[in-house]
Parts: sequence; structure tokens; C-alpha cells
Amino acid sequence: MTYPTDKRTWAFAGPLAVALWVAGIFLLTHNGPADHATGAQILHWYRSNTTTILIGGWSFMLGCLAFLCFVAGLCDRLQLTALTLVGAGMTAAVGMLVAAVDVAGAIDKSDIGASTAATFHHAIDVFFVTAELAAIVPLGAVAVIAWRTRVLPRWWAAFSGLVAIVLAIGPIGWAALIFGMPTWTLGTSVFVLLRRPERAAAVAAAA
Repeated sequence: MTYPTDKRTWAFAGPLAVALWVAGIFLLTHNGPADHATGAQILHWYRSNTTTILIGGWSFMLGCLAFLCFVAGLCDRLQLTALTLVGAGMTAAVGMLVAAVDVAGAIDKSDIGASTAATFHHAIDVFFVTAELAAIVPLGAVAVIAWRTRVLPRWWAAFSGLVAIVLAIGPIGWAALIFGMPTWTLGTSVFVLLRRPERAAAVAAAA
């Protein structure tokens, strides 16, 4: 099996995902309600920042789709199991729901009350925790395969494994999802794009 340069263009989905995530989070948190905001304050935020919320939420959700495309490319390149792609799909789906609840609140701002607005906004926690656990699958799978085959540097495989482990630790898993996963996505993309096709093919053949 060979990996010509033009077959690595899928890896650009990684930086695209990170860029969309950052833009989305920036817009969603701009003038956003405090952690313990009341339902009335959340509803006011929906009504006064509708456009920003919609653009930010849509950007973040597109970033989740880009992440799924990136992992799909990794699955093909590293010959990962279908479970890896399933895990990435779950991560992308619940990640989209993290933003979708506020998007829904902004869309329905004139038809909901303060209690519903609070329910929408605080539902983020449910999907965030689920995303933490789902992300363990693709990161852990890449860590194992990269360590065994050296298709990526072993120190990066160790980093991938570390992020996967931290994701499984409830009190600090949020840090791995917010900081570790974008770093992993961007770094893995760079390694794929810069790695010589001949070396990647040789390593894959030896796996």
C-alpha cells in the first residue's frame, strides 16, 4: 500500500476542526452568562446575543464534523478498527450537542421561559461529560497503533495515551477535552502532513 502526497489532504481537516472550535467557543462565551446565572439571565443572553450564539454554535458544530472527517482519514491511513471511527462519531455527535443546546435556545428565544432557557444551557454539562468519555476511544486507539508501528513518533503516541487516560479521570477530564484534544488533533495533523510518504508506507507494511 502506498500513500502519495495528494492522499494526505484529508489531514487538513484537523487544523480546520481546531480553528472552528476556537472560533465557536470564542463567540459562544463572548458576553456569555456566568456559571451560576439565573434562568432569566440566560434567557436575556439568548435574546440579546442571538446572532453571535448562532454563528458560534454553528462554527463549533462544523468543527466537530471536521474532526470526524480527520479521524476517518486516520482510520484509513493507520488501518484502525471500526470501533475507532465509532468512537470519533460519538465524540463528534455529543460535541455538536454541546453547542446545539444554546443554538436551540437562541432560535426559540421568543417561545421559551426562563426555566427552559436554564435547562437548555445547563444541559451542556451532560453532553460535555459524554464527549470526554467518547473521545477516549479514538485517542487511545491511535496511541496504541502509533506506539506499535511508529507511524507517528513514539513520544506523540505516549502523549495521545496520556490524554486518553486523563479523559477517563472525572475531576480533570475536562482539561483533556478542552486543551488536550485540540492539541492532539493539531499535532497529529502536522505529523501526518510532514511525514514522508515512503516512511509511512514502510511502517504500515511492517505493522
